[in-house]
Amino acid sequence: MKTVYCVTTLLLFHRTWTSSSNRSREDSWLKSLFVRKVDPRKDAHSNLLAKKETSNLYKLQFHNVKPECLGAYNKICQEVLPKIHEDKHYPCTLVGTWNTWYGEQDQAVHLWRYEGGYPALTEVMNKLRENKEFLEFRKARSDMLLSRKNQLLLEFSFWNEPVPRSGPNIYELRSYQLRPGTMIEWGNYWARAIRFRQDGNEAVGGFFSQIGQLYMVHHLWAYRDLQTREDIRNAAWHKHGWEELVYYTVPLIQEMESRIMIPLKTSPLQ
Repeated sequence: MKTVYCVTTLLLFHRTWTSSSNRSREDSWLKSLFVRKVDPRKDAHSNLLAKKETSNLYKLQFHNVKPECLGAYNKICQEVLPKIHEDKHYPCTLVGTWNTWYGEQDQAVHLWRYEGGYPALTEVMNKLRENKEFLEFRKARSDMLLSRKNQLLLEFSFWNEPVPRSGPNIYELRSYQLRPGTMIEWGNYWARAIRFRQDGNEAVGGFFSQIGQLYMVHHLWAYRDLQTREDIRNAAWHKHGWEELVYYTVPLIQEMESRIMIPLKTSPLQ
């Protein structure tokens, strides 16, 4: 009788221990899904991810134009913006200017580069306040707009620096709203991923926000046409390692948006 009692006790203990061990493993597995491992760092994202050899700052502008005013808006932009771009007294460069073709309609997108960072931006803004032609341009432009917003950006160290290119091209601006705290991970993965997207010279520039909507990433691509875009993007999936990088970066994204854009005639990126 004592032997039976001991065996029963051992079986009950084994079942209890096994059940407890299984629950512990399940809890640990579930926690691994939701608890983010923090990599402690003592430097800002901008210092870790941005190009060290330049001090360029970028401004990305989105202007939502009244549909009936888009033609007039483009006309005055093409008359005034190149003058600022070409004036040596302004430490800034017009990188590109576009209308959205697919995505948010009746929208203009402008990308500026300030050589010298925030001091250059401040210098340009102060000078423009004294520029009568620009002030008249802004007044006329304001009557044509429904809304506008901008962001100040830095460029990723591993991306191409945007330089003028001949056309005709269409441009895709892919914008990603990342989960807070994931910018370093994104940068680490895309430092490897960008090499899969260089064959067709389609990579134009990659940026991350500093002021405005935060944890925003923008990738700018150039393609000959929509079919070329489709072919190049499909070809990436046949390269070993691309699918793994996509697998790990997708969970970092909260929202994403794609704009297909057509450059204005005066845009350095054609």
